Amino acid sequence: MKVLVIGGGTGGLALAHGLKRAGIGVTVFERDALRTDGLHGYRVGIDPDGSRALHSLLPKELYDTFVATKARDPKYFNMLTEDLKEVLSIDLPESTDPVESEKSISRMTLRQVLLTGLEDVVEFGKEFTRFEQHGDQVTAYFADGTHATGDLLVAADGAHSRVRRQYLPQATTEETGIIALAGKLPITAESAKLVPPKVFEGISMVNAPRGLFCILHVMEFQWDRDGNLKHGIGGNTEELIRGWPGLQFDNTRDYINWGLSATADKLPANVMDLRGRELIDAALDLTQDWHPNLRRLFELTDPGTCFPVNIWTSVPLEPWETTNVTLLGDAIHTMTPGRGVGANTALRDAVNLCRQLIEVRDGRQQLIPAVREYEAKMIEYGFDAVLKSRAQMTADDPIHKPVVGRLALAGMRTAMRAVNHLPPAKRRMRDSMLAYRGADRDDTALEITPAPITTAPISN
Repeated sequence: MKVLVIGGGTGGLALAHGLKRAGIGVTVFERDALRTDGLHGYRVGIDPDGSRALHSLLPKELYDTFVATKARDPKYFNMLTEDLKEVLSIDLPESTDPVESEKSISRMTLRQVLLTGLEDVVEFGKEFTRFEQHGDQVTAYFADGTHATGDLLVAADGAHSRVRRQYLPQATTEETGIIALAGKLPITAESAKLVPPKVFEGISMVNAPRGLFCILHVMEFQWDRDGNLKHGIGGNTEELIRGWPGLQFDNTRDYINWGLSATADKLPANVMDLRGRELIDAALDLTQDWHPNLRRLFELTDPGTCFPVNIWTSVPLEPWETTNVTLLGDAIHTMTPGRGVGANTALRDAVNLCRQLIEVRDGRQQLIPAVREYEAKMIEYGFDAVLKSRAQMTADDPIHKPVVGRLALAGMRTAMRAVNHLPPAKRRMRDSMLAYRGADRDDTALEITPAPITTAPISN
């Protein structure tokens, strides 16, 4: 069996690791020309579902490296007003379990971890153009004139998937009406003092009038701003990081990451064309009555790190006829960051598809029925996550309306302040929040056994 994976994102690379370990022939075709290209985005939260999937798919030493490169765990989940007053603050439990825990990860670092060990599997500079199905085989064609043939083609090429566009033209995405601005700034003596201690040590959300929303993440790693390992970290961890070839590509040092979102009508009409200082100015213009410290964070942001994001979401799709082409991650269920489960759902896809392909490898299942079983499950949980994430981030929310929005915001703040003063209610809220992020234990745990015969990667 030979598997062609289009796209070297989180889900596609994780799948490739699992298939390689299982002795199933796999090649990942990545559009970027170099391993260091495409390093955009900042923090991603990997919940216990995502951790279990990675633990199942990656070699042990690489999973240990993944854990070693995470930022320190947040101690608090905070909800704030635009003048930095606390509405709610929940203590987050400390976890020493390397798998059953939430992790703050640099997206740049995660990609480099996932590329490690796949040097013989990933082909760069491969811009997918189309595919052809012929009998039991499928052939992918690329812009450089090359092609590759295999038994299964997996679309892992993101929200604007070219594979999906050809394979499922009825699958659509639509705008939510929300646009986010993002940026990051280094932690310095000045920037560290701009936020309260609980904000510095936690994950914080600012809910403001007019439906404005800002999320703040403080990311502190085990190496310093010069790339040297900090004193006091464990010897085993130090050896892992020093021995990891991906470190040379990492450009992440301790930083504060912010994301500010609003409905499109509150931002400049050309916001998607703005870059650098123009985006910082747009953020400052949007937040004129916010606390000076928050505005100072925007001012200190490195202009080169700023980018706008038009938030899109998939429209749920009815099941389709299964063939030797399938999809995972954003290629089929693009979702808003409203619940923070996009990457974790892609990892869930990867481990479930890998499970089914191992069944084929071992002769317990035929390829098409195995893919059909994967798709049936993926469609159910994937689009459920899409709908729940959209509910958290849409211009249709009353919070964005001038009068109703202020009433809704006042009501939410009153309720959250009440919870903040009732420890039992606060514990129930925390437990409910943590239970959602990591509830799919049976889906994301997989024991990969070696194949009787090792299959070589596909060559063009």
